[in-house]
Amino acid sequence: MKLQENDNLATLENMKEAALQGGGTQRIEVQHRKHKLTARERLELLLDPGSFEEFDLLKAGQGARGEGEYPGDGVITGHGTIDGREVCIFSQDFTILGGSLGEAHSGKISKIMDHAVRVGAPIIGLNDSGGARIQEGVDSLAAYGEIFSRNVMASGVVPQISCIMGPCAGGAVYSPAMTDFTFMVDSSSFMFVTGPNVVKTVTHQEISAEDLGGAGVHSTRSGVAHFVLPNDILCLREVRRLINYLPSNHKQRAPILDLRDPVDRTDPAFWSHPCPDWWWISK
Repeated sequence: MKLQENDNLATLENMKEAALQGGGTQRIEVQHRKHKLTARERLELLLDPGSFEEFDLLKAGQGARGEGEYPGDGVITGHGTIDGREVCIFSQDFTILGGSLGEAHSGKISKIMDHAVRVGAPIIGLNDSGGARIQEGVDSLAAYGEIFSRNVMASGVVPQISCIMGPCAGGAVYSPAMTDFTFMVDSSSFMFVTGPNVVKTVTHQEISAEDLGGAGVHSTRSGVAHFVLPNDILCLREVRRLINYLPSNHKQRAPILDLRDPVDRTDPAFWSHPCPDWWWISK
């Protein structure tokens, strides 16, 4: 009995290790060569150190034919803090089946969105997904419907923030378009219902991914994107900044910074670097 228990614990640890590795070393290297961070690296930068609590680490979906199952099913979900304030978050992992959404993947996102509404915390989505997982057919399309429904129910209840951090297509951009604030990373993120190859097949028109759904198009013409940043690191930093301006839910007020300044306060820098004579004359 004890031997069997040790075997079970060893198996559990191996599954945890596999989940933490995402799609594996080679795919992580490909992600880095594209100047993109992995899903877990993004979470580490966005949240306060040591604050992240993960949900459903080992939950697996149907998987792709010939590729087996991946613990976590291509998305990391949980809650943590930003400057001490509670947030709920999901981060899609492009190294696992291109971050595509299946039934288990959607179930994890739906669960954390329900939790966000229940506790009154902002929901942040780090999107890096190719859209619906074709191997799961209509199940993946129905799964998107579950997320869209929660987007509507959470609207006006808790802040919803989306970060487009890769080539997102189809259902992967319907949901972010319905959220309150949308960030895009310049040159590496795209939002389109279908990609340039399909457009060429149907309309015989050649168009680049940037012209079809790049950050420039959505920030200057469609209005879908509200913030455009040059890389993942700066994008996540601006999300942290935005959170400090928002209330956690519809029952709270936005944070207020106490800016009252004592009338007798002196500025040492002024006396160490006095203004030139011409400044007084100009006044």
